[in-house]
Amino acid sequence: MKNSSSFFCNRECDKFPCHKVEDSERFNCLFCYCPLYSFGEDCGGNFCYTEQGLKDCSHCLLPHRPENYDYIVGALIKGKPDV
Repeated sequence: MKNSSSFFCNRECDKFPCHKVEDSERFNCLFCYCPLYSFGEDCGGNFCYTEQGLKDCSHCLLPHRPENYDYIVGALIKGKPDV
């Protein structure tokens, strides 16, 4: 995919890709740190909690899929995601 205002792939990053994916060409780095993290259980992503009670998003690709850009921006505007 071509970099744009809603998609950015940083292949130069030493962590790229930060999650296991089948298609790294469609890996969106625009939301490198998920802006929905603070929504806790209402973020809409695939997460779990560690034994220490920390939110673990290591299996979540929601912010890294280009088709989720509108979902994330909409959730930030509303102050909550549509789940």
